[in-house]
Amino acid sequence: AGAAEAFVLIARALPIRRPVVVHPQFTEPEAALRAAGHEVGRVVLSPEDGFRLDPAAVPEDADLVVVGNPTNPTSVLHPAGVLEQLARPGRTLVVDEAFMDAVPGEREALCARQDVPGLVVLRSLTKTWGLAGLRIGYVLADPATVGLLQEAQPLWPVSSPALAAAEACMEPRALVEAADAADRIAVDRAHLLAGLAEFSEVRVVEPAAGPFVLLRLERADEVRELLRSRGFAARRGDTFPGLGSEWLRIAVRDRVTTNRFLQALDLALQGLPRRAVG
Repeated sequence: AGAAEAFVLIARALPIRRPVVVHPQFTEPEAALRAAGHEVGRVVLSPEDGFRLDPAAVPEDADLVVVGNPTNPTSVLHPAGVLEQLARPGRTLVVDEAFMDAVPGEREALCARQDVPGLVVLRSLTKTWGLAGLRIGYVLADPATVGLLQEAQPLWPVSSPALAAAEACMEPRALVEAADAADRIAVDRAHLLAGLAEFSEVRVVEPAAGPFVLLRLERADEVRELLRSRGFAARRGDTFPGLGSEWLRIAVRDRVTTNRFLQALDLALQGLPRRAVG
Protein backbone atom coordinates (compact mmCIF):
# COMPACT_ATOMS: atom_id res chain seq x y z
CA ALA A 1 0.00 0.00 0.00
CA GLY A 2 2.66 2.47 -1.00
CA ALA A 3 6.28 2.74 0.10
CA ALA A 4 5.21 4.80 3.12
CA GLU A 5 3.51 1.73 4.59
CA ALA A 6 6.96 0.16 4.92
CA PHE A 7 7.90 2.75 7.54
CA VAL A 8 4.98 1.60 9.69
CA LEU A 9 5.87 -2.06 9.22
CA ILE A 10 9.53 -1.42 10.06
CA ALA A 11 8.57 0.47 13.21
CA ARG A 12 6.23 -2.30 14.37
CA ALA A 13 7.98 -5.46 13.22
CA LEU A 14 11.72 -5.01 13.72
CA PRO A 15 13.42 -5.35 17.13
CA ILE A 16 14.49 -1.72 17.49
CA ARG A 17 16.10 -0.20 20.57
CA ARG A 18 17.62 3.08 19.38
CA PRO A 19 16.30 4.40 16.06
CA VAL A 20 17.85 7.48 14.46
CA VAL A 21 16.40 9.48 11.58
CA VAL A 22 18.58 11.75 9.44
CA HIS A 23 16.89 15.12 8.88
CA PRO A 24 15.69 17.16 7.08
CA GLN A 25 13.72 14.48 5.30
CA PHE A 26 10.28 12.97 4.74
CA THR A 27 8.54 13.13 8.11
CA GLU A 28 6.61 9.85 8.03
CA PRO A 29 9.50 7.56 9.10
CA GLU A 30 9.87 9.38 12.41
CA ALA A 31 6.10 9.64 12.85
CA ALA A 32 5.74 5.89 12.35
CA LEU A 33 8.50 5.12 14.84
CA ARG A 34 7.01 7.42 17.47
CA ALA A 35 3.53 5.98 16.93
CA ALA A 36 5.01 2.53 17.60
CA GLY A 37 6.33 3.75 20.95
CA HIS A 38 9.97 4.33 20.06
CA GLU A 39 12.06 7.24 21.28
CA VAL A 40 13.62 8.60 18.11
CA GLY A 41 17.01 10.25 17.85
CA ARG A 42 17.74 12.85 15.21
CA VAL A 43 20.81 13.70 13.17
CA VAL A 44 20.08 17.12 11.71
CA LEU A 45 22.21 18.05 8.71
CA SER A 46 23.39 21.63 8.30
CA PRO A 47 22.58 23.98 5.41
CA GLU A 48 26.04 25.46 5.85
CA ASP A 49 27.43 22.07 4.80
CA GLY A 50 24.95 21.73 1.95
CA PHE A 51 23.04 19.14 4.00
CA ARG A 52 25.86 16.66 3.43
CA LEU A 53 25.91 13.57 5.59
CA ASP A 54 28.91 12.77 7.78
CA PRO A 55 28.56 9.12 8.84
CA ALA A 56 30.43 9.93 12.06
CA ALA A 57 27.49 12.11 13.13
CA VAL A 58 25.29 9.03 13.53
CA PRO A 59 25.53 7.54 17.04
CA GLU A 60 27.44 4.29 17.07
CA ASP A 61 24.78 2.55 19.15
CA ALA A 62 21.94 3.37 16.74
CA ASP A 63 20.44 0.06 15.63
CA LEU A 64 18.15 1.61 13.02
CA VAL A 65 19.15 4.51 10.75
CA VAL A 66 16.76 6.08 8.24
CA VAL A 67 17.99 8.32 5.44
CA GLY A 68 16.49 9.50 2.15
CA ASN A 69 18.38 9.44 -1.13
CA PRO A 70 17.86 11.71 -2.95
CA THR A 71 16.47 13.43 0.09
CA ASN A 72 13.09 15.09 0.25
CA PRO A 73 13.06 18.12 0.60
CA THR A 74 16.73 19.05 0.12
CA SER A 75 17.20 17.25 -3.23
CA VAL A 76 20.65 16.18 -2.01
CA LEU A 77 21.99 12.92 -3.45
CA HIS A 78 24.26 11.21 -0.95
CA PRO A 79 27.12 9.13 -2.42
CA ALA A 80 26.54 5.41 -2.09
CA GLY A 81 29.95 5.11 -0.48
CA VAL A 82 28.90 7.47 2.31
CA LEU A 83 25.72 5.53 3.00
CA GLU A 84 27.64 2.25 3.04
CA GLN A 85 29.67 3.60 5.94
CA LEU A 86 26.49 3.65 8.03
CA ALA A 87 26.09 -0.13 7.76
CA ARG A 88 27.41 -2.40 10.47
CA PRO A 89 26.44 -5.71 12.12
CA GLY A 90 23.39 -5.38 14.33
CA ARG A 91 22.09 -2.25 12.60
CA THR A 92 19.29 -1.88 10.07
CA LEU A 93 20.03 0.80 7.47
CA VAL A 94 16.85 2.05 5.80
CA VAL A 95 17.41 4.05 2.62
CA ASP A 96 14.33 5.71 1.14
CA GLU A 97 14.91 5.76 -2.63
CA ALA A 98 11.39 6.91 -3.52
CA PHE A 99 12.79 9.62 -5.81
CA MET A 100 15.80 7.70 -7.15
CA ASP A 101 14.10 6.95 -10.47
CA ALA A 102 14.24 10.70 -11.17
CA VAL A 103 18.06 10.52 -11.14
CA PRO A 104 19.54 9.71 -14.58
CA GLY A 105 21.15 6.29 -14.43
CA GLU A 106 20.10 6.01 -10.77
CA ARG A 107 23.67 6.74 -9.78
CA GLU A 108 24.33 6.20 -6.07
CA ALA A 109 21.40 3.75 -5.82
CA LEU A 110 21.78 0.88 -3.37
CA CYS A 111 18.68 -1.04 -4.43
CA ALA A 112 20.63 -3.73 -6.30
CA ARG A 113 23.27 -4.22 -3.61
CA GLN A 114 23.39 -7.46 -1.64
CA ASP A 115 26.73 -6.87 0.08
CA VAL A 116 25.64 -4.15 2.53
CA PRO A 117 24.70 -5.69 5.90
CA GLY A 118 21.30 -4.78 7.29
CA LEU A 119 20.29 -2.81 4.21
CA VAL A 120 16.61 -2.11 3.59
CA VAL A 121 15.75 -0.07 0.48
CA LEU A 122 12.34 1.45 -0.13
CA ARG A 123 11.23 2.25 -3.66
CA SER A 124 8.10 3.81 -5.12
CA LEU A 125 6.42 3.35 -8.48
CA THR A 126 4.12 6.33 -8.08
CA LYS A 127 6.43 9.34 -8.46
CA THR A 128 7.46 9.09 -12.12
CA TRP A 129 4.07 7.85 -13.26
CA GLY A 130 1.85 10.08 -11.12
CA LEU A 131 0.10 7.08 -9.56
CA ALA A 132 0.06 8.21 -5.93
CA GLY A 133 -3.58 7.23 -5.47
CA LEU A 134 -2.83 3.59 -6.32
CA ARG A 135 -0.30 3.27 -3.46
CA ILE A 136 2.42 1.17 -5.10
CA GLY A 137 5.77 0.68 -3.43
CA TYR A 138 8.13 -2.12 -2.50
CA VAL A 139 10.89 -3.12 -0.10
CA LEU A 140 14.23 -4.69 -0.95
CA ALA A 141 15.91 -6.46 1.96
CA ASP A 142 17.23 -9.82 3.08
CA PRO A 143 14.65 -12.63 3.28
CA ALA A 144 14.53 -12.65 7.09
CA THR A 145 13.72 -8.94 7.25
CA VAL A 146 11.13 -9.20 4.50
CA GLY A 147 9.54 -12.08 6.41
CA LEU A 148 9.19 -9.99 9.57
CA LEU A 149 7.63 -7.13 7.64
CA GLN A 150 5.25 -9.49 5.87
CA GLU A 151 4.05 -10.95 9.17
CA ALA A 152 3.15 -7.45 10.39
CA GLN A 153 1.39 -6.45 7.18
CA PRO A 154 -2.42 -6.64 6.94
CA LEU A 155 -3.88 -9.05 4.41
CA TRP A 156 -4.57 -7.89 0.85
CA PRO A 157 -2.60 -4.62 1.07
CA VAL A 158 -2.38 -4.04 -2.70
CA SER A 159 -5.40 -3.78 -5.00
CA SER A 160 -5.74 -5.51 -8.36
CA PRO A 161 -5.56 -2.19 -10.26
CA ALA A 162 -2.36 -1.35 -8.39
CA LEU A 163 -0.82 -4.72 -9.27
CA ALA A 164 -1.74 -4.23 -12.92
CA ALA A 165 -0.18 -0.77 -12.88
CA ALA A 166 2.97 -2.13 -11.21
CA GLU A 167 3.38 -4.74 -13.94
CA ALA A 168 2.90 -2.07 -16.61
CA CYS A 169 5.57 0.11 -14.97
CA MET A 170 8.05 -2.77 -15.22
CA GLU A 171 7.62 -3.43 -18.94
CA PRO A 172 10.65 -2.67 -21.14
CA ARG A 173 8.91 0.21 -22.89
CA ALA A 174 7.98 1.73 -19.54
CA LEU A 175 11.56 1.48 -18.29
CA VAL A 176 12.74 3.37 -21.36
CA GLU A 177 10.09 6.03 -20.75
CA ALA A 178 11.16 6.33 -17.11
CA ALA A 179 14.80 6.79 -18.12
CA ASP A 180 13.77 9.46 -20.62
CA ALA A 181 11.72 11.17 -17.92
CA ALA A 182 14.75 11.29 -15.62
CA ASP A 183 16.82 12.91 -18.36
CA ARG A 184 14.04 15.40 -19.01
CA ILE A 185 13.80 16.26 -15.31
CA ALA A 186 17.54 16.97 -15.22
CA VAL A 187 17.23 19.38 -18.16
CA ASP A 188 14.17 21.08 -16.71
CA ARG A 189 15.84 21.36 -13.30
CA ALA A 190 18.88 23.02 -14.86
CA HIS A 191 16.58 25.57 -16.49
CA LEU A 192 14.87 26.25 -13.15
CA LEU A 193 18.19 26.63 -11.34
CA ALA A 194 19.49 29.02 -13.99
CA GLY A 195 16.41 31.17 -13.56
CA LEU A 196 16.60 31.14 -9.77
CA ALA A 197 20.25 32.23 -9.95
CA GLU A 198 19.03 35.59 -11.27
CA PHE A 199 17.44 36.40 -7.90
CA SER A 200 19.90 37.79 -5.38
CA GLU A 201 17.33 37.24 -2.62
CA VAL A 202 17.16 33.48 -3.21
CA ARG A 203 19.64 30.86 -2.10
CA VAL A 204 19.26 27.41 -3.65
CA VAL A 205 20.60 24.17 -2.18
CA GLU A 206 22.93 22.75 -4.81
CA PRO A 207 23.74 20.42 -6.36
CA ALA A 208 20.15 19.25 -6.62
CA ALA A 209 19.36 15.75 -7.87
CA GLY A 210 15.63 15.28 -7.32
CA PRO A 211 12.49 16.51 -9.09
CA PHE A 212 12.38 19.50 -6.74
CA VAL A 213 14.73 22.14 -5.32
CA LEU A 214 14.97 23.73 -1.89
CA LEU A 215 15.11 27.52 -1.59
CA ARG A 216 16.02 29.82 1.26
CA LEU A 217 14.81 33.40 1.32
CA GLU A 218 13.66 35.97 3.81
CA ARG A 219 9.92 36.28 4.37
CA ALA A 220 9.35 33.01 2.57
CA ASP A 221 5.92 32.63 4.15
CA GLU A 222 4.80 35.91 2.57
CA VAL A 223 6.33 34.96 -0.77
CA ARG A 224 4.50 31.63 -0.64
CA GLU A 225 1.15 33.38 -0.19
CA LEU A 226 1.90 35.79 -3.03
CA LEU A 227 2.83 32.85 -5.26
CA ARG A 228 -0.40 31.13 -4.29
CA SER A 229 -2.36 34.18 -5.39
CA ARG A 230 -0.71 33.83 -8.81
CA GLY A 231 -1.53 30.15 -9.15
CA PHE A 232 1.65 28.49 -7.83
CA ALA A 233 1.87 26.28 -4.75
CA ALA A 234 5.22 26.19 -2.97
CA ARG A 235 5.83 23.63 -0.21
CA ARG A 236 6.56 25.28 3.13
CA GLY A 237 9.76 24.09 4.77
CA ASP A 238 9.11 24.64 8.45
CA THR A 239 7.30 21.32 8.86
CA PHE A 240 10.58 19.48 8.17
CA PRO A 241 12.88 19.05 11.21
CA GLY A 242 15.97 21.17 10.71
CA LEU A 243 14.28 23.76 8.51
CA GLY A 244 12.57 27.01 9.42
CA SER A 245 10.04 29.37 7.92
CA GLU A 246 12.60 30.79 5.48
CA TRP A 247 12.61 27.60 3.38
CA LEU A 248 10.45 26.62 0.40
CA ARG A 249 10.47 23.50 -1.78
CA ILE A 250 9.75 24.04 -5.46
CA ALA A 251 8.85 21.26 -7.91
CA VAL A 252 10.67 20.92 -11.22
CA ARG A 253 8.29 21.47 -14.10
CA ASP A 254 8.53 21.92 -17.87
CA ARG A 255 10.23 24.99 -19.30
CA VAL A 256 6.99 26.87 -20.05
CA THR A 257 5.63 26.36 -16.54
CA THR A 258 8.99 27.26 -15.01
CA ASN A 259 9.13 30.51 -16.96
CA ARG A 260 5.69 31.41 -15.67
CA PHE A 261 6.76 30.53 -12.14
CA LEU A 262 9.90 32.67 -12.37
CA GLN A 263 7.81 35.61 -13.51
CA ALA A 264 5.43 35.04 -10.60
CA LEU A 265 8.35 34.82 -8.18
CA ASP A 266 9.76 38.09 -9.51
CA LEU A 267 6.41 39.80 -9.00
CA ALA A 268 6.04 38.24 -5.55
CA LEU A 269 9.42 39.53 -4.42
CA GLN A 270 8.62 42.97 -5.80
CA GLY A 271 5.22 42.87 -4.12
CA LEU A 272 6.45 42.25 -0.59
CA PRO A 273 5.11 45.03 1.63
CA ARG A 274 7.78 47.26 3.09
CA ARG A 275 8.49 46.69 6.76
CA ALA A 276 8.53 49.71 9.02
CA VAL A 277 11.92 50.74 10.34
CA GLY A 278 11.68 52.10 13.83
